[in-house]
Amino acid sequence: MNELVTYAYAVARDADGLAEYAATLTGVGESVALVTSDRDASIVLVVSRVGADDFQEAALKRHLEDMAWLEAVARAHHSVIDALATRTDVLPLRLATVYLDNARAREVLDDRAAVFDEQLTRLAGHVEWGVKIYADPSAPAPAPAPATAEAGALSPGRAYLLQRRAQKGVRDQVYRAAQQAAERVEAAGRQFAVGRARHRVQQGDLATTGDENVLNDAYLVSMDRAESFRSEAARAAEGLQGVRVEITGPWAPYSFAAASPGSDPPMDGPIA
Repeated sequence: MNELVTYAYAVARDADGLAEYAATLTGVGESVALVTSDRDASIVLVVSRVGADDFQEAALKRHLEDMAWLEAVARAHHSVIDALATRTDVLPLRLATVYLDNARAREVLDDRAAVFDEQLTRLAGHVEWGVKIYADPSAPAPAPAPATAEAGALSPGRAYLLQRRAQKGVRDQVYRAAQQAAERVEAAGRQFAVGRARHRVQQGDLATTGDENVLNDAYLVSMDRAESFRSEAARAAEGLQGVRVEITGPWAPYSFAAASPGSDPPMDGPIA
């Protein structure tokens, strides 16, 4: 028989009707519920009960190499958080944060109640925007100018070298343009945002386009300035060839939540 453990999505500020709303959501395992704190009634842990077999250390390591399983869990995890963020302030936890049971989850919630209260207060009324900048260094280089009659026809070797030089010039120009776009986004951040988080650029299986991801940042913005930031950041690539800016959000403040609380053995704990 597959025993159950407690899967945690987020810490949240309790609100009228939140428990009833959470119960309507589809999460990773069983129905979504709230674990309340005995120390601070305003703070809850959003959880589901899930099969322990999938979240034991060895099994979890195998699952993390299964892109289909990982995508399904990640989608369910984030859908719960995003839905709750429309109703209250949330502090997202890392994917696959698990506890042995609800009692242990409540202990952690009580132990860190003051920390969670401070974090929720700091993030209240703010959203996260994701900003990615893509460069297309493969843009075709202009063909070399025809040789003049005086200079004579170019040899194949000479023509090849000139073409390669032109291609390098185009690549350098695109990367300079991408840097300019990044500076424009940073300027928008200084004007409208209260925080920035830098993430690794997406490569390999994480890359979703043929262009090169050269910047992958997140910005924390108050709700009353969110649209101003989005509009300004979206214009960062205007007039720049070979550069594209992608804005995603607004999201719950995933990138600005502190590290998730630890979990008990034999679970693997928070997974980055």
